[in-house]
Amino acid sequence: MLSKFYPAHYVESAYKINYEKLYQEGYRGIIFDIDNTLVPHGFPADDRALRLFASLKKMGFKCCLLSNNKEGRVSLFNNDAKVYAIWDAHKPAKKNYYKAMELMETNKNNTVFIGDQLFTDVWGAKNAGIENFLVKPIHPKEEIQIVLKRYLEKIVLWSYNRALKRKKVEK
Repeated sequence: MLSKFYPAHYVESAYKINYEKLYQEGYRGIIFDIDNTLVPHGFPADDRALRLFASLKKMGFKCCLLSNNKEGRVSLFNNDAKVYAIWDAHKPAKKNYYKAMELMETNKNNTVFIGDQLFTDVWGAKNAGIENFLVKPIHPKEEIQIVLKRYLEKIVLWSYNRALKRKKVEK
C-alpha cells in the first residue's frame, strides 16, 4: 500500500542530479517544485538556482515551476529564473502537471518532475505518469502543515528504503 507513494528516485539534492544523463535518455522537460527543492521556503532564486536553470536551458531542456504557492511567491522566484511557471497548482492534482507539459511542449515520456514532498510532488507526478525525483528538503524550517506531513513521509521512506534493501539482497 505504501508503495504507491514511493518515488522513482530519491536523491540528496536537485543540484546533484545528472541532468546530462537525463538529456541523453531523451528527457526534454523538467518540472520543479520551488520551496525546499531549489531554495529554502520563501527565498528568491539564488545564484545556484540561476546557474542550474542556465545550464539546463543550454543543454536544451525546457523548465517549468509548479507550486502550490500564490502568484507573488512564484513570481519572486521566477523574476530571475525566467522559466514557465504555474502557481496555485493544487498538487497532487494531475491537471497542472499536464498544463506544465503543454507549456513546455513535452509529454509524460520525456518529462521529469523534481520535488521535496511525497504526498504532493511525487504523488502528483506519479498520477500524471511522469518520472519523478524526490529530493531531501534544503532547510528544516517549514510551515506547520508541511512539518506534520513530514512525520508521515518518514514512515513511507522507511518502507521505501526497506524495500530497496530487499531488492539488493534478492539480486
